[in-house]
Amino acid sequence: MALTAETESRLYRSLRVASGAAAHLVALGFPAAVAVLARPGSSLFSWHPLLMALAFSFLMTEALLIFSPETSLLRSFSRKVRVRAHWALQLLALLCALLGLGIITYNKHLNGKGHFVTWHGLTGLLAVLYAGGQCAGGVLLLYPKLMKNWTLAKLKLYHATSGLVGYLLGCASLMLGMCSLWFTTAVTGASWYLAMLCPLLTSLVIMNQVSNAYLYRKRSQH
Repeated sequence: MALTAETESRLYRSLRVASGAAAHLVALGFPAAVAVLARPGSSLFSWHPLLMALAFSFLMTEALLIFSPETSLLRSFSRKVRVRAHWALQLLALLCALLGLGIITYNKHLNGKGHFVTWHGLTGLLAVLYAGGQCAGGVLLLYPKLMKNWTLAKLKLYHATSGLVGYLLGCASLMLGMCSLWFTTAVTGASWYLAMLCPLLTSLVIMNQVSNAYLYRKRSQH
């Protein structure tokens, strides 16, 4: 029996709510698992995976999910409050990423190892630099008059799209990190595949959120 449009809409909304809830759990659970694995404080290196997981798995994911109409933890608050929370989380994510980058760079220096010679290192560096540029670009949304030939709606759309690229870079860096000798030695079998699914799941949820925002904007123009 064919589904009615209303039933399909409810089913789609339920799936979005369920996937968003799963993204929240993964965003928190993945860094927690990395903390148990890395045992921060046991070595200088131990802080690197934790800080990067906090930056790109927890803080950045939550910063983007804040604008989800179904799964935002602050959906009952005004948009102004959500924007401020987004800024705070993004700045914290950038700070954690910069600290994580600085720690691994110094640790390699102490051990006489090369810098940014792997795909994980190069992608991680690009993700951190991109995050810094994205935060700087967000200033244009606070002062849209600086871009006289751009409407605020267009700036928001481009900022969201650009932010998605940066988020995917961060997730790619996490996934490449899980291919490192340190991670594959400690995590094997099905646990490794489950860990790889974490950034993949949150990426799919965030991509769906951004694409829906784009489609909503297109419909509102007609």
